[in-house]
Amino acid sequence: MEALENISEEHLRAHFCCESVDRVFGDPETTAFKRRSRLKQALWREQMHLPIGSQPMRVKNGEKSRSLGSRIDLEFAKKSGANFFNDAIRRAVFDRLAKPQPHQTLNEDRLFCDLLSSMPMCFNLFGSLQMDMEKANRAVHAWWPGVPGRVSEVLFEWSPGRRLPGLYLENRSAFDVAFKLELEDGTQGMLGVETKYHEDCKPEEIPSDDRCKRYAEVTERSGVISLESMKSILCTDLQQIWLDHLLALSMLQDTSRQWTWASFAIVHPAKNPSYARSSERYKSVLKDVATFRVSTIESLLAADVLPEAVASEFSRRYLW
Repeated sequence: MEALENISEEHLRAHFCCESVDRVFGDPETTAFKRRSRLKQALWREQMHLPIGSQPMRVKNGEKSRSLGSRIDLEFAKKSGANFFNDAIRRAVFDRLAKPQPHQTLNEDRLFCDLLSSMPMCFNLFGSLQMDMEKANRAVHAWWPGVPGRVSEVLFEWSPGRRLPGLYLENRSAFDVAFKLELEDGTQGMLGVETKYHEDCKPEEIPSDDRCKRYAEVTERSGVISLESMKSILCTDLQQIWLDHLLALSMLQDTSRQWTWASFAIVHPAKNPSYARSSERYKSVLKDVATFRVSTIESLLAADVLPEAVASEFSRRYLW
């Protein structure tokens, strides 16, 4: 592939990758990362001889569209499954699509045709583990030492429950992938994982009063974050990380006591400066960091627990 350093706008335009959404005001380092990761996907698509996609992904009759190098043509992508490395990963994708959850937010078009999206990346990283619990168990304990029990299930775009009054966060939050654990005492645990690739960590709008009330309840009961820290997180770039973490913490407050252990992990490229900084800042506001983990994609690949072909192709496509 072509070099990804010192990329000009002319070079980006040549590969249909010059996108204003990649420009992060006041953060040239993150801007450069986002541009490089988009170009990386476009170059991979070209190398694989995949037809170029568009913005919007699904073009309606009479609607204006333009080519976008970091996407595959939607019709071709859905027929071929080309966004995924192998048949085992594609089976994990189709298995998830065949089991929709109430109020889920999974965008099927994006999953198949958007090369930059973190959801297909998540399947490419973890999908080969879904049908092999021995391999999944070895991987989880190599990646995150201290996780108890044994992995019994690998679940994608999974939530313990969405929009359930009085349960969990009462919103539509989900983990990108979740590892269900069978614990020694016969109870269950869950490690929820959020994957990031091209994204930058952005300030979020303040949730509604009802949402904030529920989040405050879960936060206070958890003992992991003070209410004062919660207020300082609202409307900042840490809000989404906090809510993802809070989903894991809410599982421990389920009155059914189904879950007796839960933790949350963020996985991002080492070269994504936005999530590297924000994850460390979030960790610094926690009273107890035991339920929060941060890992780089590179560290997961270095553990040498994924199939060699998957790890090699993953590095070639996503990293530099």
